Amino acid sequence: MDHEDYQQQLLAIRGEIDAIDAQLLPLFIQRMQCAARVAEIKRGAGIPVLAPQREQEILDRVEKQAGGYGSSARALYSAMMAISRARQHQLLQGAGALRELERTASRTMPHPPRQVVCQGVEGAYSHQAARRLFPESPVAFVPDFKQVFQAVDAQPGALGVLPVENSAAGSVTAVYDLILQYRFFIVGSVDVPVSHCLAAAGPGLVTRVVSHPQGLSQCSEYIESHKLEAVAYSNTAAAAQYVAQERPAGTAAICSEEAAGQYGLEILERGIQNAENNTTRFVVISKEAVLPENAGKISLCFSLPHTTGSLYNVLERFAMCGLNLTKIESRPIPGSTFEYDFYLDFTGSLHDPQTLDLICALHDELPRFSFLGNYNEI
Repeated sequence: MDHEDYQQQLLAIRGEIDAIDAQLLPLFIQRMQCAARVAEIKRGAGIPVLAPQREQEILDRVEKQAGGYGSSARALYSAMMAISRARQHQLLQGAGALRELERTASRTMPHPPRQVVCQGVEGAYSHQAARRLFPESPVAFVPDFKQVFQAVDAQPGALGVLPVENSAAGSVTAVYDLILQYRFFIVGSVDVPVSHCLAAAGPGLVTRVVSHPQGLSQCSEYIESHKLEAVAYSNTAAAAQYVAQERPAGTAAICSEEAAGQYGLEILERGIQNAENNTTRFVVISKEAVLPENAGKISLCFSLPHTTGSLYNVLERFAMCGLNLTKIESRPIPGSTFEYDFYLDFTGSLHDPQTLDLICALHDELPRFSFLGNYNEI
C-alpha cells in the first residue's frame, strides 16, 4: 500500500469516527443533565449519591451485551458513572464538615510551636528534621513512636516529628500504622539526607553493630560484607548513646556523625549506607489542621468496599482530575481478616474547588475515610 492509499483509507475511517463522536457528545451531555436531575431527587430524599448495586448491574449488563468488547465497555461505563457521581457530589456539596474545615482552618503554623516531640534522643535524624523545621523550638524526646502520638494527643499545641519513608529501605510501617490509628493531621514534611557512620567507644575489632532496624537495612551491604552481627535498637542516636555508656566489647553503633560526636564516640568509617543519596522523609503531626494557601501535598486514608476494581475506580478519579499520586501504602486493619486501610499522598491543594469536590466525594463514598492534611514539603 502506497502512502496516498494509506492516507485516503485513514481519512475515510477518521471521518466515520468523527461522525460517531458527533452523535456521542450530545448523548453524553444529555446523560450529565439527567445526573443533575438525579442529584436534586437524591437531595430531596436524603439518600447518598453512590448506588453500588445499580452500578454493578449496569456494568454487568453492558459487559455482557458488548461481547468481545465487554471489558472495554465496562471500563468506559465505569468512568462515565464516576464522572456522573462527581457531578452529583459537586451539586449536592456534601461532606459539610470537611468543607467547613477548608474554610476555617489556620493557614499558618504556630510560631514557634508550643512543644515539638521526637522519638529517640539528641542527635537522632528525627532531631535533625525537627531543627530544620522548627529551629527556635525546644525538642522533647520519647522512647518510641507511639509515645510521640500520645504526647501530641495529651499536650495542646504540641507537634510530633516522625520518619515515614526512606529512599533505600522503604516505608516505616510502624509509623504508618499509628497514622492510620490516630488520624491526626499532617501539617508539614521535610527530607533529610542520611549518611551513616560506624562509631565505637574506642579502637578494637568490631564484630557486632547496633542501630534502628531502618539504619541496619540501609547499611545491609556493609554489614554483610564485613560479616557483622546486626542487633536492632530503638533509634540510631540511642544506639550511639548505649555504646558510649555501656562500652560493650566488639560493638559499634550505626548512627549519624552528629550522634557520634554528641556521645563522644570514635568514628571508624563514614558513609557506610548502601545508597549514596540516602534520604529519609519526615512528617509533622498535629491534632489541629493547618492548611496553607500554597500547600502542595495532600494525604488521605480510607478503606475500600469489597467490589471488583474498587481501588482502580478510586485511582481513576484522581487521573480524571489531573492529580499526580506520589505514594500509596496499604496496611492491615487491626482485628480484621484480610481487610486494609490505604494511605495516599498526591500533589494538589484543598483550596482548589475541583480537588475539594473530589475529596468530599470520596469522604461520602469510602469506608473509614479521613482527610489527613494539606501541607508543604521542604
